[in-house]
Amino acid sequence: MNNDIGFDLIRSFIVVAEELNFRRSAERLNLDQSALTRRIQKLEQHLGLRLLERTTREVTLTPAGESYFRDNAMLIARHDESIAAARRVAQGKEGHLRIGYMAFAATELMPRAVARFHRQVPEIDVSLRYISTQGQKLALAHDEIDVGYLIGPFDHPDFHTVLLSSELLYVVTPRNHPLLRKYTIEPRDLAGHPLILGDRRDWAEYRGRLSEIFSTEGVTLDVAFEASTTLALIGLVAAGLGITIYPESLVGFLGKSVETRPIIHPVFRSRTVLAWKRSNRSAQVRKFVEISTQLQSR
Repeated sequence: MNNDIGFDLIRSFIVVAEELNFRRSAERLNLDQSALTRRIQKLEQHLGLRLLERTTREVTLTPAGESYFRDNAMLIARHDESIAAARRVAQGKEGHLRIGYMAFAATELMPRAVARFHRQVPEIDVSLRYISTQGQKLALAHDEIDVGYLIGPFDHPDFHTVLLSSELLYVVTPRNHPLLRKYTIEPRDLAGHPLILGDRRDWAEYRGRLSEIFSTEGVTLDVAFEASTTLALIGLVAAGLGITIYPESLVGFLGKSVETRPIIHPVFRSRTVLAWKRSNRSAQVRKFVEISTQLQSR
């Protein structure tokens, strides 16, 4: 077996393993499918084993292919990161700040802080990733992001956190819904109304918080439909399929097809915290935390 395998062959395999589709993979790599097929065949010949099973209907990984993908996906990712880092140095960038955020921070908290950070330290390169709260905790632990906007509270000895917002929760209803006869809503008013909430994969933390605070009032959430995006949730509400619950910061972005009322109760609030690893003492992290804290103290 020849061990001199080029990165282009490995990268091509990684893309095919991610897509499990040769057409989409060829488009990502800017190749024609026949050239991509030859690359995969050449890699398999180099290794002396079969990585993919391909039929007219589907592409799957062999057990050997799964193992090779797991070991090399991180290698390619780190190689890409090293190229990006070298380019930042060539462009005069002196550092890199990686920020994770969830939906409730996307409208005001994160953009305001990033805008001020960019004005004050333009030499620092900033990258943004939309990640669920649970995903951010893992990304912070694995040093994949530097700071994260999470649904709080988040108490862990390995991380610092600062509370950025504590917002009222609002019920979001279709127009002319019976709940709109009340100017303010109490938790028990929502009992028996079908709810539309984010799916458990991306919205698990928020759903958990909602379940906790409603259970303190003896109210069980009746989830009728799930969706993965804020736009889909609002569309389902507007169609009359149920109601949902959003923090105050999103209310102004909901459009005219739905209506809202605040839920009045001392503990019915949504909290957003900024979190970062205690061991991460980089200057850019300290500066971003400083800016974020200043903005919230005004």
